Amino acid sequence: METKLLVILGMAAVTYIPRMLPLALLARVGLPEGFIRWLRFVPVAVLSALLAPELLLRDGQVALNAANTNLLAAVPCFAAAVLSRNMLLTVAVGLAAAILLETLP
Repeated sequence: METKLLVILGMAAVTYIPRMLPLALLARVGLPEGFIRWLRFVPVAVLSALLAPELLLRDGQVALNAANTNLLAAVPCFAAAVLSRNMLLTVAVGLAAAILLETLP
């Protein structure tokens, strides 16, 4: 039991410290405006890097065709995101499109 508790506390420390340390250090330092602008693009870049392989690759090969259901499901999802700017609606449209495309013969 003590080992499990120590493992949980160790994992919590390893997770918390890398997140807290930059915030604590950078809160006292004024950052250049260019750096702050650059930081705004980080979430978009990370999300794109995570999504691109799932949307564009099938069995390790680039698949820009109608058999790639993930890519097809992304089209209405992106349209919903751009038009509505509503996260819940975007997720719902994406899920509905993915389920519909996977169940079609």
